[in-house]
Amino acid sequence: MISVLVVEDDPVVGEAHATYVARVSGFAVAGRVRTGQGALRFVERTPVDLVLLDLRLPDMDGLQVARALRTAGSDADVIAVTSARDLKVVRAAVSSGVVQYLLKPFTFAAMREKLEHYARFRASFEHDRDASGQGEIDRAFAALREIDRSSLPKGMSEETLAAVVAALRAEPGGAAAGAVGTTAGVSRVTARRYLEYLVDTGVAERRPQYGGPGRPEMAYRWVGEE
Repeated sequence: MISVLVVEDDPVVGEAHATYVARVSGFAVAGRVRTGQGALRFVERTPVDLVLLDLRLPDMDGLQVARALRTAGSDADVIAVTSARDLKVVRAAVSSGVVQYLLKPFTFAAMREKLEHYARFRASFEHDRDASGQGEIDRAFAALREIDRSSLPKGMSEETLAAVVAALRAEPGGAAAGAVGTTAGVSRVTARRYLEYLVDTGVAERRPQYGGPGRPEMAYRWVGEE
């Protein structure tokens, strides 16, 4: 059983997060606290496997909490649960040891997906042995970024998603939505919607593509598991 500490200053939201965690098989709520200092004190006396950490706490920045956990010797993993969309914050979260980033507001399905991916990631490192090779290590980390097709947004289909993923992976240098759509057999608008979903789930990235007059077009590139 994976023990979880919920760190959230809003008591109603904190209770909702704890309820979500309790509904996911293999996870148990070890406690709930509302401040950064409270989180550090809790983990000091009751080690946990995972911390669901709000980044905007009344007494400390959430990333300070994540770094303080490491300094104190805790090996608890951290999933940031926040409304902060600033990419600088996201980058700082990664450098602070955050393994997943969950944007508020979210549904139970979204949290369940993150937790289940985390459980697979954790299971990959259960045994005290050497990895068989680079491939095993890559697969373990890829578990954090897999696409859970069982919880696709309304209006999306597994078949179209698979076609868009295949088209994107065929372009290692990246491609615009129109080109991906042509290969996948869907419209540019549809391709862009699926590509943005891939970006949101962390298996694709987007960047401006310059090459002509006017506004640059967005290019998408696959960065998920092989």
